[in-house]
Amino acid sequence: MARDFFGRDHKGRRDEEPEIRVTDRRRILVDDDESDGNAVETPNLKPSYVEELEARANAAEQKTLEVQARFEQLRKQLQSETDATRQRLNRAADERAQREKADFIAGLLPVLDNLQRATDAAGAGSSPEVIAEGVSRTASSFESALAAAGVEPIEAVGEMFDPELHDAVETVEVSPEDEGRVVAEHARGYKIGDRLLRPARVKVGRATDKARQAVE
Repeated sequence: MARDFFGRDHKGRRDEEPEIRVTDRRRILVDDDESDGNAVETPNLKPSYVEELEARANAAEQKTLEVQARFEQLRKQLQSETDATRQRLNRAADERAQREKADFIAGLLPVLDNLQRATDAAGAGSSPEVIAEGVSRTASSFESALAAAGVEPIEAVGEMFDPELHDAVETVEVSPEDEGRVVAEHARGYKIGDRLLRPARVKVGRATDKARQAVE
């Protein structure tokens, strides 16, 4: 049958166009790659500056962990050194206290010797003068031992009464100008440094009302 340039017959009809089949080569490529066991890499859609920021953040985090680990190591080391120093100081303080105690006791041994001599002299029927001399030596030795330990006697007789240092156990009438003044000492007081060991037990002068009126 005769046809024109466009393939139409004399009645203007065209032959049926053949079906066009399109094959998706991309799917075939993916399937082929999966069948070979090789996964197709997903394209990185992050901008480069985002990747750089993430890398910096990871590096900063790693640096922080390193600093924390170093700090913890130094803290443990410092704690260990502090504990060792504390123990060393405690041992030194204990040793110093023991030495001072031993020195004080050693200073008291002569006192014991003098007491023993005085006792022996009294038992042997020695004269009162010999016994008195032994007791005096004992008191002197004891005062020397106290002084070596830093103990000082409190001044009392002739001083104005001080309730911080003196304990008034008795009063006696005196002239108005001696009122409030310590006139006698019953027991000596002692202190070591600024610490009061024992107040002095004293007799304090007290002027009568009649004497005060006479002065006035």
